[in-house]
Amino acid sequence: MGESEFIYILKMIIIGIVQGFTEPIPVSSSGHVMIASELLGLGEQGFTFAILTNTASLLAIVFIYRQDIARLIMNTINYLKTREQRFKSDFLFACYIVVGTIPAGVLGFLLSDYIAENVSMTTIALMLFVTGIALWLIRNMKGYKEDRNLTWKDAFIVGLGQAVALTPGISRSGATIISSIAVGMKQETALRFSFMLYIPVSVGGVILGFSDFMNESNKADLAVPYLAAFIATLFMTYFAMRWFMGIMKNGKLVYFTYYCFIVGALLLIFF
Repeated sequence: MGESEFIYILKMIIIGIVQGFTEPIPVSSSGHVMIASELLGLGEQGFTFAILTNTASLLAIVFIYRQDIARLIMNTINYLKTREQRFKSDFLFACYIVVGTIPAGVLGFLLSDYIAENVSMTTIALMLFVTGIALWLIRNMKGYKEDRNLTWKDAFIVGLGQAVALTPGISRSGATIISSIAVGMKQETALRFSFMLYIPVSVGGVILGFSDFMNESNKADLAVPYLAAFIATLFMTYFAMRWFMGIMKNGKLVYFTYYCFIVGALLLIFF
């Protein structure tokens, strides 16, 4: 392995770490990957790389919520079979996930190419300020809604938040958690609903991008660096998600407000 190849693999690992660490937290993973790529002189990573790292983050999130996912699936099936009321709450929660997925799914399908072609560091900086302001506004909100208290309206509003986050610089987790808290969810419920919404959208993106991945002309040359980035993203997403769950439990979301403001300001100054 030549030095240049080793350096490239190392850069891919750094990008994977950035993707993994920023995916769960409300600071925009796509924006940070673009920033890191620019700083490392890598340029735009392309759709195949995004699909691979997104899949790694997806696997980590699914592993963390595997028990909740299994319960929702089983109780939804049981409710459809028996109509027993003890399964209804989980059935409705699963329905709300579907409803909340629709806005981002539709807008992502229609506007993904346009968004990708019209993003700059200035855009990311401004959107980080928007994310920071929104986090500041909900910093002291204490919700009361648990899974069983959610409504169709709540699900759709949070889904719109997720759709807004298609723009790099607007954090997906931030937008959905902010929207969830704004409609009255407790922080634990907001966190779980946010990442349950992430799963179907992410799965849809992987499925839609699979053909592009298979048609990639230089897959063999990129196999090692992409695999390194995949592994780095997988493990970093897991540990970042566990860390962020503790942040949410302690109600310290306001710290990310300061971070978004600082990074946004630095981008405007230096880019």
